[in-house]
Amino acid sequence: MASLLDPSARGRVILVGAGPGDPGLLTVRAVEALKQADVLVHDGLVDPRVLDLAPQAHRISVAKRRSKHTVPQDGINALIIAHVKTGAIVVRLKGGDPFIFGRGGEEVEAVRAAGLPVEVIPGVSAALGGAAEAMLPLTHRDWSSAVSFVAGQCKGLSEQDWSGLAGKGRTLVIYMGVATCPDIAEKLMNDGVAPDMPVAILERATLEGSRAMRTLLADLGPLVEREKVQSPAIIVVGEVVAISDAEDKLAGWAKKAELMHGFDL
Repeated sequence: MASLLDPSARGRVILVGAGPGDPGLLTVRAVEALKQADVLVHDGLVDPRVLDLAPQAHRISVAKRRSKHTVPQDGINALIIAHVKTGAIVVRLKGGDPFIFGRGGEEVEAVRAAGLPVEVIPGVSAALGGAAEAMLPLTHRDWSSAVSFVAGQCKGLSEQDWSGLAGKGRTLVIYMGVATCPDIAEKLMNDGVAPDMPVAILERATLEGSRAMRTLLADLGPLVEREKVQSPAIIVVGEVVAISDAEDKLAGWAKKAELMHGFDL
């Protein structure tokens, strides 16, 4: 079967992961798809430099913000299908990876139900990109043998069962949790996670102005308020956060010593 990236194949959908922000983290296959797009249906958080890789495409923004969607999901599905039926190559460009809290599964189902061809090109997720930038390993042979991904506001925080996902030897990554972080901290502590469990907030991962902030679980809400943290940001809960923090401090001390004493450590 020929790839859907075959330029002779018209009337198709390509779901593309745009990565966490930095255009340099796009896959080669994603760039190829962007070059072929007739119509580019994109999320609001996709970096403009990524959009510029498809100058020939008609752009349609379906930006979403918390509690405010410019186009509902059913409308996005219908929009994509309508353009494909005209014979267009439609690239659905989604931040991060389409299948990690990106509703890519819903869009694939809708396109298939319409009897149309669809391909998915994965992207670097926000969690992986942000953790790499902060030198924060989500798993570690000595400290964490499991990692879980949850949404901080997906169908109601109180309805989600996170028991066993965070704690000793485990890492929990929380998407879309800035607005509900006080409730998240309380929820985890009620589930038995220690109040002094290390926590990191990775804001604007891989983009200009990105920040990696570390604290303890009990201080999660106050830190977000003190630092005026804004979305997009992810929260990482686990002992691996303390490891990366210690390594950052050691690197900083080594650099200071090198500058002060004029020798390599």
